[in-house]
Amino acid sequence: MTEEKFIHDSKTVLKFIQCYCDNEHFKIKKSKDCINLNYNDKDLNEKIEYELCEKCEETLNYSYVKLQECPHDEKPSCRKCPRPCYDKREWKLLAKIMRYSGLRFGILKIRKKLFGRFEKSA
Repeated sequence: MTEEKFIHDSKTVLKFIQCYCDNEHFKIKKSKDCINLNYNDKDLNEKIEYELCEKCEETLNYSYVKLQECPHDEKPSCRKCPRPCYDKREWKLLAKIMRYSGLRFGILKIRKKLFGRFEKSA
C-alpha cells in the first residue's frame, strides 16, 4: 500500500468512527488526542486529531494497528479481503460503525444536493 493510500484510509476510518461516536456516545465523556501517522517504521509527518470516548478510541487504535500491518500491496476493503486480520468481534463492531456512519454520510450528501437545488431555483 502506498503512503498516500495509508494516510487516506487512516483518515477515513477515523471519520467513520468519529461520526458514530458523536451520534451514539454523545453523553459519554470524550478526550481529545491525536495519532502521529507512521507507516513501515517511517514517520509520515501527518497527524490526525480526534475526540472520542474510551471505547471508540480503542477501536480506532486497533484499526490503525491492523491498517499498518496490512500485507496487501493493493489493499482490498476488509469485507472482501481473502485473509481477514481483524478478530471476529472487532470486525463486527467496525462493520456496524461503517454501516451506521455510511448511512449518515449518504443522507447528508442527498440533503446537500436537494437543498442546493432548491436554493438555486429560488
